[in-house]
Amino acid sequence: MIVRERLSGLRLFLVLRGSVLHRIRLTLLLNVLLATLVTLVHGNLFTLKITLTAIPFTLIGLPLAIFLGFRNTTAYDRYWEARKLWGEIVHRTRTLSRQCQGLIQLPAPPNPARRDDDVRVRMVHRAIAFVHALRLQLRDQRDDAVLQRWLTAAEFEKARSTSSPADAIMLHMGRDLGECVRQGQIEPCLAASVDATLSSLTASAASCERIKNTPVPFSYTLLLHRTAYMYCFLLPFGLVDTTGFMTPFVVGIVAYTFFGLDALGDEIEEPFGMESNDLPLDTLCRAIEINLRESLGEKDLPPALEPVNFQLT
Repeated sequence: MIVRERLSGLRLFLVLRGSVLHRIRLTLLLNVLLATLVTLVHGNLFTLKITLTAIPFTLIGLPLAIFLGFRNTTAYDRYWEARKLWGEIVHRTRTLSRQCQGLIQLPAPPNPARRDDDVRVRMVHRAIAFVHALRLQLRDQRDDAVLQRWLTAAEFEKARSTSSPADAIMLHMGRDLGECVRQGQIEPCLAASVDATLSSLTASAASCERIKNTPVPFSYTLLLHRTAYMYCFLLPFGLVDTTGFMTPFVVGIVAYTFFGLDALGDEIEEPFGMESNDLPLDTLCRAIEINLRESLGEKDLPPALEPVNFQLT
């Protein structure tokens, strides 16, 4: 995710970091070169004059702009829903830490160094492992070290052997909560609120998986791609007789807008990736880790992630 001050004036036109220009530069350059060639020959192909008026471009351009806007709105809805889900995960992990430390009754205060003997510490550390496991799953990555750090040996082996480590971690959470009820370490009515928090975390994870595994229908995207490309590459023939030597400039502006909107929709449609404008899952997981470790009284905490070249990952 790009994090920087709002630009104005000339800087707004010169900034490249976070722009979709790098995704469309070759197509845009080819379109401008074609427009330049059409301008030089004034729309003539050998002895054949290719004549196009502005009418078909007017008829196609308006619906194309509407459909591109609709698709980008749909893509942003997916992006914003994903961000709200991770905001819910931040909220629920903090709530879980508070509930485990305040409602589970043990004689000694939580000691992070004795995770195997303290169910409260295990629950909080599992919450940290859960968000990291979900991040890795959504990005199709694997990092056994980060999970091994926050899980017991048996839990890590179980999580590593399953297709959904985040779900396996939640199963261990539920078993430990049930064991606390059976041993009288937490009242059943209070355990129900902790279980509701675990269910909310599971629901948020399932919703993130739904967004990742359900893209915008390919046929719709393909139709917009083809229409935008045909429109922009035929546009020089419709403008050359009226705009003359300014045709490449006009075509470049129109093509940048249409190709850019198309590329931007592609980028934010999958909000969990590593593109410049995707969600900063590494940063969110680090923030959750810091919050939960602070709640346990730990002092040797990692620093919050800062933007690198204006980008949070």
